[in-house]
Amino acid sequence: MSIDRMKAQMTEKAGFIAALDQSGGSTPGALRHYGIPESAYEGEAEMFRLMHEMRVRIITAPSFSGDKIIAAILFERTMDGLVEEKPVPSFLWEDRGVVPFLKVDKGLEPEKGGVSLMKPIPGLDDLLARAVKLGIYGTKERSVINLPDREGIAAIAQQQFDLARQISAHGLVPILEPEVLIKSPDKAGAEAILLEELTKGLDALPEGEQVMLKLTIPDVPDLYRDLMTHPRVQRIVALSGGYPLDEACTRLAANHGMIASFSRALLGDLKHSMNDAEFDATLAQAIDKIYRASTIKN
Repeated sequence: MSIDRMKAQMTEKAGFIAALDQSGGSTPGALRHYGIPESAYEGEAEMFRLMHEMRVRIITAPSFSGDKIIAAILFERTMDGLVEEKPVPSFLWEDRGVVPFLKVDKGLEPEKGGVSLMKPIPGLDDLLARAVKLGIYGTKERSVINLPDREGIAAIAQQQFDLARQISAHGLVPILEPEVLIKSPDKAGAEAILLEELTKGLDALPEGEQVMLKLTIPDVPDLYRDLMTHPRVQRIVALSGGYPLDEACTRLAANHGMIASFSRALLGDLKHSMNDAEFDATLAQAIDKIYRASTIKN
């Protein structure tokens, strides 16, 4: 079964996850960085059409394959789109050997207690059922931690694990993403508390249930290493968090067993004006750097 092969890939295969899940709020900035200013389009529909074209260009590039990229995280509109007349999730798995995930969160609440919880996600069960039919393997949901506030971080972890249970009930594997901001005034302190809360949450999960964790690369190398052998953890991946590609890779390489799930660091040098050969060469260079940092540790 595909699900068994996907699980084996996510558990065992060397490589990293491509995060292609910029949503409505971040799309104008992503397009602008790609070389398409807001003056080049009108309205949301045109904006998302251009974003879909960018993502299709990425996933159809020769260098984008399961050889080094084990999975990709998609925005809902990308999941619903087509590439070469195929649904995107089917194309990724069948033509590229890349496991498809879906971003399900709908943005953040205002910061309170040093953290920003996820906004409510209306219609989540319907979205998850549709994702299963389209061949999605798992989901990703992001919240944010700014300060080392124990009560706030406990609330973040509780919300993440509550949502994970709802997602797991659909047979999907949730990626919990409680991001600690790299500009936090006490990033290491926040990460220490987060480790404690994640451990509690994992210990409380039912037997046989597994999640993945997507975490900011910690200030203390190998901080999360013990969690990698937890029976409820399928894999731990790292977000780039705004670090430039080279710095993100250097930091990641110091964390044994942690693999990348990069977005900005992966796509940051791609430009709309590039011809296809230039585009693929630039993407391939970033893929190679991230793959090495994910698989070859100091």
